[in-house]
Amino acid sequence: MKRSKFSEHQIIAILKAGEAGRTVKDVCREHEVSDATYYKWKTNVRETVFAGYRNS
Repeated sequence: MKRSKFSEHQIIAILKAGEAGRTVKDVCREHEVSDATYYKWKTNVRETVFAGYRNS
């Protein structure tokens, strides 16, 4: 699997920008990622957070 050129912190910042009122399309264009990648990251972060709740 190819490594991301973005760190975890950068991914979180990009996701937060998308939830702060800006359109996903604009955020993705600014950071040069596809909409599909944005939504994949969002799903992965959500699953990771929920997995942490289940394990605690």
